[in-house]
Amino acid sequence: MENMGLTDKIVIVTGASSGIGKAAARLFYREGARLCLVSRSADALIAVRKELGDDDERIHIIAKDVTHADSADFICEGTIARFGWIDVLVNAAGIIATGSLETTDIKDFDYMMNINLRSVFLLIQKALPSLIERKGNVVNVSSVTGLRSFPDVLSYCVSKAALDQLTRCAALELAAKGVRINAVNPGVTITELHKRGGMDEKKYDAFLQHSKSTHPLGRVGDPTEIAELILFLASPHAGWITGATYSIDGGRSLTCAR
Repeated sequence: MENMGLTDKIVIVTGASSGIGKAAARLFYREGARLCLVSRSADALIAVRKELGDDDERIHIIAKDVTHADSADFICEGTIARFGWIDVLVNAAGIIATGSLETTDIKDFDYMMNINLRSVFLLIQKALPSLIERKGNVVNVSSVTGLRSFPDVLSYCVSKAALDQLTRCAALELAAKGVRINAVNPGVTITELHKRGGMDEKKYDAFLQHSKSTHPLGRVGDPTEIAELILFLASPHAGWITGATYSIDGGRSLTCAR
């Protein structure tokens, strides 16, 4: 589609300094949107802004940890102060960590929930008045683990399953107000997620090689592929889609354990 109808739309993207969030920011910018880019690292956000064209008129950066108590207020109020309103919220910030029911510490479990679920709930809640006024929408970045169970990443699976249910419940509640809420559920995608979750380079390379055999299409995903689906769901072309959790995983969610 040549025109996605996103010119001058105000878009918040969390997790915008790398991976899927960065890829989404790039596509929204290409389509003429004005962006509030959020990440913990100011330096990383400055680098992204320079990569996109160093456009202060269309790119506002907020270096903020989404788990902080005041983050949702700070991000949404900062966006509205800069651009006037919010049309689209893309929740791409997230973490992964290994751990089973027996080995996961409650502090690690809570931290996972704070980033992958609680921060999303609070950001949607805070952005809602503007989203209702603008008939805007939200796209959450979930995971194949929200749809299927995998061992040794228990808290991650639980957080993403809860995120999917949050997506559906919020979509149902907000449909009459003209606000759409959807999620994308990627399979293994080449980002920094797993390395930040504790994998060294050697283990990550082996993981990617193994993942070629667990994804029926025989390869892992690229962040831009996920971002293209996010862009579509955020656009007027998806105007009759809400409450969806879209698999974009090379067929991974269709498979059984092996």
